[in-house]
Amino acid sequence: MKNKILLIVAVLISSVSFAQTTPSFGVKAGILSSSMRGNAVDNFKNILDFSKGGITTKDYTGFFAGGYATIPVTENFSIEPGIYYSLKGYELDGSLNLKGLDFLGANAKAILQSEYVDVPLLLKGNFGGFQIFAGPQISYLASANLKTTAGVLGINLLNKTMDATSQFNRWDAGVTGGIGYQFSNGLNISASYDYGLSKVDASRRVNAYNNAIKLGIGINF
Repeated sequence: MKNKILLIVAVLISSVSFAQTTPSFGVKAGILSSSMRGNAVDNFKNILDFSKGGITTKDYTGFFAGGYATIPVTENFSIEPGIYYSLKGYELDGSLNLKGLDFLGANAKAILQSEYVDVPLLLKGNFGGFQIFAGPQISYLASANLKTTAGVLGINLLNKTMDATSQFNRWDAGVTGGIGYQFSNGLNISASYDYGLSKVDASRRVNAYNNAIKLGIGINF
């Protein structure tokens, strides 16, 4: 993982050295819908007990925000490194038990909230305002909390949040890509997809990976 980070830094330094003009900077924020592909439910077996056939999974709606630099390489292409805070997650509903709390059952919900620092390095093409971009992304898991709730007949019986950071892989490597549009006043909009390549569980034994769809709005300075 350290080698991957050093590679990104080396590419960034090289890009700055060959840039034709002074880099510009910007900020961007937006919403995201995250999920896990693969055997995602298996990722929670060290924390939750499941009843057979009683679990449904949902995507989690979070947000992201951060900044980026645009480093021109040619008239139509640029390198764009960035750093973003991203609140990702995953949701499980149904018949489950939090280990140590036997009364959790049907009508229970577990929401994983994961705070990541995403560092993408994008190659971006700009054609009359229309943009297309793609590149690698390294992410660091700052924290992961599992919020569990349960109720009967509208009565909330449990609302508990626990630190689940140790259950997950701190580092995530992936790729990201998407499209956008740059307006003449500096505003830009984008839609992108993050595709995780690293197993998210701490032991790296479960075939579960992060995915996220992001919709953002930004401004260049």
